[in-house]
Amino acid sequence: MASMPNRTWSPSPTLVGVGWTCAAGAVLWTLFTHDRGGQLLVGGAGLLLAVLSLHGTLARPRLSADPQGITIRGMFGRRHWPWPRIRSRTVHGRRLGRSTVTLELTVLPAEELIILGQLDLGADPEDVASELRALRP
Repeated sequence: MASMPNRTWSPSPTLVGVGWTCAAGAVLWTLFTHDRGGQLLVGGAGLLLAVLSLHGTLARPRLSADPQGITIRGMFGRRHWPWPRIRSRTVHGRRLGRSTVTLELTVLPAEELIILGQLDLGADPEDVASELRALRP
């Protein structure tokens, strides 16, 4: 029997690039304006964008799956769990006035909850859930 390939999901490189570009623009604007209130506001937004873009850059791939289990990667490392410890489901809800779908991964026995959305995965969480079911032995 042929082994199933590893599958990975990551934030969109385009989205991460746009985040870095906007962060750089905010820093430049902050350096060259004389509006103190604007410097604080735009500087804070630029810092937030830089942190989110750094996470999108370092946490690649965000989710990996293979026949042995799944691996979640964050800014400071990665964690792996075997399939028997993982329960997954998709959750539909409303957030900020719009419909959303998230992939929820529960790690047993501690019931650690990992929630990943479309921005984390770079794909529809429903599609990712289907692929995870296909990879699971």
